[in-house]
Amino acid sequence: MILIFSHILTDIQIQDAKANLGVDEFIYLPKDLQEKWSLIPPDEKDITSITGEIKEWLEEVATRKDYILVQGDYGATYALVNFCRSRGFKAIYSTTSRRAREVKGEDGKIEITRVFEHVRYRDYY
Repeated sequence: MILIFSHILTDIQIQDAKANLGVDEFIYLPKDLQEKWSLIPPDEKDITSITGEIKEWLEEVATRKDYILVQGDYGATYALVNFCRSRGFKAIYSTTSRRAREVKGEDGKIEITRVFEHVRYRDYY
């Protein structure tokens, strides 16, 4: 599985990929591309230089049998999913269940804790 993803996979995500997708190797972006993907500037109008570098890297490392987990900035994700589909790569994403807990403090402030838990991988359609 090739990871175009801002985080490190959890143990549950790894187990799911192995058990349900038959994945036996996880390939993260090279450090320089990982930093760019994780910090896509929200004020930039054009991010094609970043997505272009990742597309070039994918052309070198990906095959049609690879799953490519693509999650991140919406526009960059859209561009890369379309690219993957045009090359016959299997673009997927991780679905999660989300729980929130609110605690009102004595000072009136509200603290919110959010828990995200992987559920399954899903194909982009």
